[in-house]
Amino acid sequence: MRRAFVISRGGATVAGAGTKTDPWVLTTAPGSSTYEMWRDESADPPTLVCQVGGTQLRYRLRCIEDLAAWLRVQGDWVSLGGADEQKEAPAGTVEAWGRSAENPVGGWYGIRKGYRGRFGVYLPPLLEALGLAELTHDPKNNKMRTR
Repeated sequence: MRRAFVISRGGATVAGAGTKTDPWVLTTAPGSSTYEMWRDESADPPTLVCQVGGTQLRYRLRCIEDLAAWLRVQGDWVSLGGADEQKEAPAGTVEAWGRSAENPVGGWYGIRKGYRGRFGVYLPPLLEALGLAELTHDPKNNKMRTR
């Protein structure tokens, strides 16, 4: 049985318990793509797995709490700035913070080289579903802030 999280913005429902057998089923901020995420606490380091079609991205599990804490410090809307690993992330964005030497892990939250980017695309909807942040849902240039 799936446990649903209700997102207040836009009235969307996010299903899943966040496990491999019952992943969170999420939608990107613009609503253009769905994907699954789940916790793998047995991995070293503990991992947040993001399955987008046939592509699997892996982020350090602590990114959820770390991003929520960073948003509280920012105190206002922050652009998502999602970008592939090979592209420069716009300064001051969630994506740039997820790669910065200034974040709590001192660099990339993404674990698998070549698949470390898109932090600003896939993490924000999860934080919204968990009630840790709110997100705009525009066709482009979305932003997030702490709740």
